[in-house]
This record gives sequence, C-alpha cells and structure tokens, in this order.
Amino acid sequence: MDPACLRFSLTEAERQRFQEEGFLVVPEALDRAAVDALIAVVDRIDARERTPSHGQSRLLSFANFLPEDDLLVDLIDCPRVFPKVWGILGWNIYVYHTHLDTLPRVETAPAKPVAWHQDSMRVNDEIECHPRPRLSLKVAYYLTDVSGSNWGNTLVVPGSHLQDELDCPDDGVSNPQGAIPVRVPAGAALLLDRRLWHSRSPNFGPHARKALWYGYSYRWLRPKDEMTVRHLYERVDPIRRQLLGGASCANSAYDPEAADVPLRGWLEKHQPQDSRGSPHHDQAQARPPIHGIRGRNTGRR
Repeated sequence: MDPACLRFSLTEAERQRFQEEGFLVVPEALDRAAVDALIAVVDRIDARERTPSHGQSRLLSFANFLPEDDLLVDLIDCPRVFPKVWGILGWNIYVYHTHLDTLPRVETAPAKPVAWHQDSMRVNDEIECHPRPRLSLKVAYYLTDVSGSNWGNTLVVPGSHLQDELDCPDDGVSNPQGAIPVRVPAGAALLLDRRLWHSRSPNFGPHARKALWYGYSYRWLRPKDEMTVRHLYERVDPIRRQLLGGASCANSAYDPEAADVPLRGWLEKHQPQDSRGSPHHDQAQARPPIHGIRGRNTGRR
C-alpha cells in the first residue's frame, strides 16, 4: 500500500462529523477515468443479471461482486477512502459484504418509495446495549451524478445512529422529521455508520443511479454474503488478503498474529498512532495478563 494514501487520513473534524452525524461524504474519491471504467463493469453485470421481473425500472442489487473484476477489488483499499475507514474502525477489519446497485430513472413513484431501516437486521434485535454498537460501516462509491434532490439519493437522518427507534410510520411512504437526501457528484464516496437510519428513494433524475457498496467490519463478524474471494488470495498483497478475509485460523479474528493483520504492521511503520490497540479507547491490547506480573486487567479475554 502506497504511503501517499496517508494524505487522506481521517481528520479530527471528519471524525467528529462522523461521530455526530453518522455519515461522511468524500468528494473526488475516484477520478473520471476510474468512474468510466467501473460503469462499464457495472453495466456488464446489470445486462447479465437484470431479469424480466426487474424490468427497466426496478432496482437491481447484486451482492458478492468482487470476483467479477479486478477493478472492483482495487477499491477495497481506495487511497482516498480506506484511511478514513481504518481511522474509524481500527486495523482488525475486513470487507464482509459488497453489493452494487443500479436504479433506473422513473416517471412515477413506486407504490412504496421508501424503506427506513438500520443495517444488520438480527443484530438490531439481539444486541444487548443502548445505543447499539457500530460494528461496521459501509462505503458507497457513486458512479453517476446524484447531485439533484430526487435522483435516487440515499436518504438519511443525521445523528439518528444513536437512536434505536425511529419516529416514523412504517408505511413505505412517510419520511421522518429531519430526513435529508445525500447529494453527491459522480466519483464521490459516502461513508455510512450501519446504525444510521436511512432509506432508498425513487430516481426522477436524468439517468440511472449506479453505486458500489463495500461493507467493512471487524474480522470477528461473519460475512453478510457469500464472499467467494478465496481464489484471489494468491495474487493480492498481504493487506488486501486481510481485507478479503484471509486468516491463519478462526481464533485469529479474536487474537490475531502479526501475519493475520498486516495492516497493523504497515501502520506501525507509517502511521504509529493508528496502530494502537483500538481507536475507541487507550487501554492495552485485550489479552490476559502475563502470569506473575501485577497489572490492570481490562477483563476483555
């Protein structure tokens, strides 16, 4: 990984914005050439996967897309975005979920144009604390211009990631108070806390909305889709292998060796402040204390 990417590390202002609002927009994450090349990949997949039931107006959402093209793999450590991901989550991470969305333009709204939700489904029913923990975030690369307010934007309620319930009828039509459309140009990226209440919206814009979504989580969280990427391990660098789920054993997700998390080793060399035990607290790494030596035990075993 090129150390030049550190120019795009998460700033304190960005960290505060993400903590307070639950999302962050990164303009010019991709240049025009990259956008055009990725659109060609997305169009190829859409042409193959779109069925008569989708027609020419319904959303196509296609998961597990990394095996489709090396250009899609290249984005897992996008230089302008990935430093912000580890800045928020830390280094014990991987890509646990991907999906591409193509939303054609429409003339009339569908019967239920919105679907307000937090991501992760059963996690939100079975987790035992309030507010729910972040656990993961998603990055969306917008390949087409979504700068209009009714262009298939992702709708969000800033700050709602700290709320376990949303004051909004679940009727597929109503939007909660404070909802806004995320308006971004082609090539921008959206970082989204999985807890942030958000929704799709209909696309009345001039063209189809095309976006690539990458979900990052801690290595101990199970994949959300099939993630058939093992065949890529032998031809990617160690950090990408980590991000694709490579590991020496199951327990390495909880107690990793250096070879399991080369991202941490890279950070120790190039940006030591990001290689500490966790970005969320200043305590030592969560391991049992060495026998015979007194010390503060955090209990995280």
